[in-house]
Amino acid sequence: MQSRVSLAAATAAAIVLLAAPAAPGADDDGIPRTASGRPDFTGDYEISTLTPLQRPREFGDNLYLTSEQAEEIVERERLRVAARAAVRQIDEPPPPGGAPPIGLGDEFRETSGAGNVGGYNNFWTDRGSDVFSIDGRFRTSIIVDPPNGRMPQLTAETMQRMSERRGRRRGNDGTAWWLEVEGPGPYDGPETLGVPERCLIGFGSTSGPPMLPVLYNNAKRIVQTEDHLMILVEMVHDARIVRIGGEHIPEDERRWLGDSIGWWEGDTLVVETTNFIDRPALFLASRNLKVTERFTRVNTDDLLYAFTVEDPSVWSAPWSGEYLWPGTPAKVYEYACHEGNYAMGNILRGARLLEDETRSAASGGQ
Repeated sequence: MQSRVSLAAATAAAIVLLAAPAAPGADDDGIPRTASGRPDFTGDYEISTLTPLQRPREFGDNLYLTSEQAEEIVERERLRVAARAAVRQIDEPPPPGGAPPIGLGDEFRETSGAGNVGGYNNFWTDRGSDVFSIDGRFRTSIIVDPPNGRMPQLTAETMQRMSERRGRRRGNDGTAWWLEVEGPGPYDGPETLGVPERCLIGFGSTSGPPMLPVLYNNAKRIVQTEDHLMILVEMVHDARIVRIGGEHIPEDERRWLGDSIGWWEGDTLVVETTNFIDRPALFLASRNLKVTERFTRVNTDDLLYAFTVEDPSVWSAPWSGEYLWPGTPAKVYEYACHEGNYAMGNILRGARLLEDETRSAASGGQ
């Protein structure tokens, strides 16, 4: 009797083991998987790339670069970095009157505010050192649809909005030019500054969606469970939460990064995001924005990230893109940016001083 029970128990255990999902780790295809057998995206990624979002017009509808063209882009960036590194040594005085360095074209000029006194030099930037390839072929752009690799035509309403915004933001030329413009000025208070300047969300759609490469801090960290995906964005420490299998929140509830829900289509995680605030991270987009993303692990380390943008109030048609998210052993460090920081206070304080100078000059110093 004892032996029969033991045999039955052993048989049942064998059946359970055969039916159970694969243990966490790499499957036969080399793809890391969760306990339930889903691809595991957990890890760190560094997404900087020299490949532009929109395709340079000279490439037309050509999606691919030759090896020679890719090498040329990489070499041009190497020369640009070297030239900028040579612009000013640590023991040199600042240029007189804030003038740009002598002997360099605009391509190599340092960027900053009024007078071009120097700002984000090489130390602060990291936009990558290579162009990405998919299936061994270098791409001319991240955007793949429309076929010309560029965003579709803007709506008339959006073009008007851009014109009005441009008139209210001429940049800092050392004068209070906004006093001559009707309506609110660009530096009237904290709320009139851009949300990246206020450290509320990252600039350039780095946190998205869609999540795009920017000038620096392009690291991402993904933590995945069976029903959630968290994407920690290095820039301004944004954290996106995707509810896998969830439903969207009510339409009248709005969020900085939108509301993201996901579902599996085979080994690809599809994420749909809606419910954005009036001005999402994606430049020009509106509260009507909908972004559909697709995350696919292509090997042990890397992800293929694809997206489609729909906002009929801004663009005449949807547009789509894709690029590689390479895995990295580097970690995401704290990005210590917070609303109310010294820089924001100094921006507003400087604007008040310029206004006082302008009014004083207009009144003859009275």
